[in-house]
Formats: sequence, C-alpha cells, structure tokens
Amino acid sequence: MMIKSEQEISIMAEAGKKLKFVLTELRKAVKPGITTLDLNTLAERLIIEQGAKVSFKGYQGYPFTLCTSVNEEVVHTFPSDRILEEGDIISLDLGLIWQGWQSDSAITVGVGKIAEEAERLLRITEESLWKGIAQVKPGNTVGDIGAAVQEHAEKAGYGVVRALTGHGIGTKLHEPPAIPNFGKKHKGMSLQEGMVIAVEPMITMGHYNVDIDPKHWTVKTKDGSLAAHFEHTIAIIKNGHKVLTA
Repeated sequence: MMIKSEQEISIMAEAGKKLKFVLTELRKAVKPGITTLDLNTLAERLIIEQGAKVSFKGYQGYPFTLCTSVNEEVVHTFPSDRILEEGDIISLDLGLIWQGWQSDSAITVGVGKIAEEAERLLRITEESLWKGIAQVKPGNTVGDIGAAVQEHAEKAGYGVVRALTGHGIGTKLHEPPAIPNFGKKHKGMSLQEGMVIAVEPMITMGHYNVDIDPKHWTVKTKDGSLAAHFEHTIAIIKNGHKVLTA
C-alpha cells in the first residue's frame, strides 16, 4: 500500500480524465461490424495522441493495449479479428500512464440493440460498482466495499466472480491491497486518506465460477452465462473519496 500526496492524486486525476475520454470514444465506436482489434487500434492511438503511455501492453506479457471481453468472457480477452454482432455485449478494460502514474477503468457496452436481460445485467453491474464506491472513505474497510457490491448483485440473482479482485494503484498498475467484490462489513484492511484503489465488479448472469485460459489470458464463465465488468479508479480523501475516472 502506497499513500499518495495531494499533488500525486492530482496527477492521477489528470490520468483519469484522459482515460475517461478514451473510453467515451471507444463506447461510441462499438457497433455491429467492427472488430475488437479495430477498437484496440483506436484505444492506442487516442492514448498516444494525448501524450500518455499505454499501460497494459507488455504488462506481465499482455500483448495488447485494450482488453475486449465479449459475452461469456469476463476479462482479459485479446483483441482479434472477431467481428462484433448485434446483441453482443463487450467489456472494454483499459489503462494508461500519465507522468508516471497509472489509471485503470472498464465499461461494458451493448452492441446495437441487446436483449432486456443483458441490459439488466449491465445496469446492475454498474450499480454494484457505485454501491461499492459509496463505501470508500477513511475508516471503512475493504470488506465494506465488497459486501456492498455483493449484496446488490446477489439480490438481483447474479453471481459475483471470486477469482479476480480490484486492487490498489499508483506508479504500478497493481498495488496492495486486493479489493474483493464480496466480503463482510467491517472486515479486512482499513481505508486511509491518500490511498488510491481500483474497484471493479465482475458480475455473471449465472454461477460465479470461471475458467482461466493460461495461454491466452481469457477468463470465461464456466457455465457460459453472460458477464459484465465495470471499473473506476478512486482516491480516498479526507471527507470521503474522489472518482478519478468518472
């Protein structure tokens, strides 16, 4: 865990603003007929045009700028020649580096018109993220965040992925502590002013068990059900929190 100064958080907020711009443009670009590799190319160009550096490419061997996970794919899917089709949903997970500081965010987007049940999954997953973020303040715990996410998602009848978590973030993409999307209130590490964390619910329409491809990184739902993923980078400040990527 690394405590950041106000000035460092200010730089991370600039990084977050740049990342939000890129994800907003990617959201506009998602439509039937585009390939996931097209989206990766756009993401990389937009990051570089802002004077920032790509974060994911080369990280632990990951070969692309963007993660493009479609339908039952939860996270970490390589961009490819896959053509998006009407009714698909796609998670766009992206990071960038600005003046040495990282920012990390994700959205899940429908491709054209999507089914009502898919719309509901996206809505509940994003709501779960904000339920977790509401617990981010000095004196609360990592468990308070996870419990809030889990309660909202499971109340809707969905699974909360256990195999992956959110994380601290700073000059490195992943720093302690881990931020699970499940847990018990008042348990786990206490949150302190100056911490910066990434909260990222990964919610499934079915069971929370996943399969992880050791060669190609992709994490999929074991039962083939749809999955959604939303993420923000958040700084813990004196009176609560500041969402750096919103």
